[in-house]
Amino acid sequence: MHIRALIIVLFALVLSVTSAPIRRATVCNGHAELCSRSYGNVTFIGAHDSFAYSRDPAVLSRDQDVDIPLQLQNGIRLLQAQSHKWNGALHFCHTSCLLYDGGTVLNYLRKVKRFMDQNPNEVLTLLFTNPEGQSVLKVWKPIFDQAGLTSMVYAPPHVPMKYNEWPTLGEMIDSGKRVVVFLDANADTTQVNFLLPEFPMIWETPFGVTDPSFPCSVNRIQGPLSTSDHMYMINHSLNKDILGIVMSDNFDAPTTNSVTSILNNANGCVPLGGGRNPNFLLLDFVDIGLALHAADILNGLA
Repeated sequence: MHIRALIIVLFALVLSVTSAPIRRATVCNGHAELCSRSYGNVTFIGAHDSFAYSRDPAVLSRDQDVDIPLQLQNGIRLLQAQSHKWNGALHFCHTSCLLYDGGTVLNYLRKVKRFMDQNPNEVLTLLFTNPEGQSVLKVWKPIFDQAGLTSMVYAPPHVPMKYNEWPTLGEMIDSGKRVVVFLDANADTTQVNFLLPEFPMIWETPFGVTDPSFPCSVNRIQGPLSTSDHMYMINHSLNKDILGIVMSDNFDAPTTNSVTSILNNANGCVPLGGGRNPNFLLLDFVDIGLALHAADILNGLA
């Protein structure tokens, strides 16, 4: 009798767990309206060289004024960074670690993990350059494992994914898989299924732009998908060419990051994007200007 009673209790507990309502996100990236929107149909503001921050104008290799936690706190939802092997570990550095060493990728990702733990209704994209072709299996994945981020990273059912095949932000938040990671080189999803190749799914406009009118063109793209089936990213960061040295233009950042400049650039790219607004806008000095308001307009929220 005691065994039968125990079995009945255990069976009731299993039923109560399996029949519990599934959590549904009601606010996604700060807006209820975005919960039902596909990841491939949302405009996100990104920080170019997110690790390269300093308030000191004498640091010519900086591209941001504020650090990673503050970028995230302020609403940046794409972080871009350039990796290099340095002193036996993978670091984020600006062209060369001798010019600017942003610290190890592990410490960077731990900051990201802390933010994601504290903000359970956010979807974040990480876009990393891998110029030395470091192994996704032997180098990159162990770092994500050590940072505790692996369980949060979204792995699509197939690669490449068309822009309209991605889940909604609400679905990603409900599943707990709400970090998307792209590498620009040497990604191999047969080895690590969540480190995704960028250019078969995202095309970019030219980078290192010195023309403040930001003429739009498709600069980098790969794979079998058509241009209109790709997501796309606008490099909306202005540079100055001083005696052949190209540097980020902090002085004009209020104009570059204004609603007018961003929307003009976006509207110029819409015909190349199959009539859709950009998925990602990559900016320098993201704490300056009104980029987030421009994103709200492009997302139909303002």
